[in-house]
Amino acid sequence: MQIEIKIDEDCKEPKIIVVTDKMTEEINEVIKKLSEQQPQIIAGFKEEIVKVLELSDIYRIYASGGKVFAETTHGEYTLRLRLYEIEERLDNNNFVRISNSDIINLKKVKGFDLSLAGTICVILSNGTVTYVSRRFVARIKQLLGI
Repeated sequence: MQIEIKIDEDCKEPKIIVVTDKMTEEINEVIKKLSEQQPQIIAGFKEEIVKVLELSDIYRIYASGGKVFAETTHGEYTLRLRLYEIEERLDNNNFVRISNSDIINLKKVKGFDLSLAGTICVILSNGTVTYVSRRFVARIKQLLGI
């Protein structure tokens, strides 16, 4: 795919034109990404303080006991969004869902242990250990190229 950017000082609003011979899945993905207006801001709550969480600080986001938590380099925060709402806000190049209750930051993964039959153990760089559910194993293996 070629990308061309033209600077025009008379232009008042950015305009994107896609020139192609046919619609492909790649073109549909680009259009979908460009048209999404979801904010990529996640607010975490710790006691009475609200903090905007840096995505690069998040190790994982998980649901437990009916609540959603973000495990970060600065501690654990409670989130007021549902897991699927948070997943929509996250960059899917860095964050991946590994179970119905867990989303991990791929940049914070120390390693994957494939020794268990039919499951994958994920070791995060902060020492947290979590598991990929059977439903998501194929997706993780595809992502890892194995």
